Amino acid sequence: MNIAILPGDGIGPEITAATVEILQLLEGKLALGLRFETHDVGFASLERSGTTLPERVIEACRAADGFILGPADSIAYPPRAKGGANPSGDLRIALDLYANIRPSRSYQGLPHWGRTPMDLVIVRENTEGFYADRNMHQGIGEFMPTPDLALSVRKISAQASRRIALSAFRLARARRRKVTAVHKANVLKVTEGLFLREVRAVATEFADVAYDEQLVDSMAALLVRDAARFDVVVTTNMYGDILSDEAAELSGSLGLAGSINAGEAHCMAQAQHGSAPDIAGKDLANPFSLLLSAAMLLGWLGQKHARDDLAKAQTMIETGLRDLIRNPETRTRDLGGPLGTKSFAAALRERLET
Repeated sequence: MNIAILPGDGIGPEITAATVEILQLLEGKLALGLRFETHDVGFASLERSGTTLPERVIEACRAADGFILGPADSIAYPPRAKGGANPSGDLRIALDLYANIRPSRSYQGLPHWGRTPMDLVIVRENTEGFYADRNMHQGIGEFMPTPDLALSVRKISAQASRRIALSAFRLARARRRKVTAVHKANVLKVTEGLFLREVRAVATEFADVAYDEQLVDSMAALLVRDAARFDVVVTTNMYGDILSDEAAELSGSLGLAGSINAGEAHCMAQAQHGSAPDIAGKDLANPFSLLLSAAMLLGWLGQKHARDDLAKAQTMIETGLRDLIRNPETRTRDLGGPLGTKSFAAALRERLET
């Protein structure tokens, strides 16, 4: 089973190295058949190949069983015409990774910032919406007719809305059997109306799953006040991006949030946070998010290939991570503990070896 590794920028190489170390340990313990192949993206690739995302890397990800993408400092990239492609966005489109699955949960012993604990998953449509780098077949979805006028196009399709709804309801059926659709249809009546039409139609196919709806502004407030009421949340691209970051921070830290980008044939694990160039190379980065994302990738592969050993590996990583952050002495510095990137990975390795 081939796993492509794309270290990315900033702290990316450090946290991907920690993640691969843990996956190699599990390969040795469980004989999962994992093989790793590293490919440069981001600034390392721009320097060598003239682009932050070479076509050969896209094809390597297409050929792999799954892949892990480190954070990208895409805001600092040059224009696309000068090689500055966004690896995350372009890979989502090239491989049709339409479902961004982002769990947020409170952890025992770690303070959370909302009024109630949470254990929810935000299922975000990943390929359209207001994201101008991925919502057009040709060109981009924002432009300037004059120097003083900027326009942005939002794309919502019935097909994308239906398939993200199906992802959410299938996930809810394996959890607490509740789906909440988040929208702004009181203002964006056409686009949000189409999204809700498709989600409501899917809801009728899942009589065993409870369904309700929330306006996006109400949802932002309810995540603070009563996050415990939510199980699976399904929404469009931009709302899902913002709300999942809010939920992660309220659960304890954005650095604790896992994330996969999944389609029918491919899956990408990706830390939910950014590249943090200010602490790159200092052994300060918390690898928790990418480790959790890699565990989710193993779980996705386990479901796809009916592999109980991959599901076991996912559980082992998740349990080990929970055990470590329960103890203040085995937390990273951003969570008030003494550990750095390498020592946190070493602590998890020790936990998994016992």
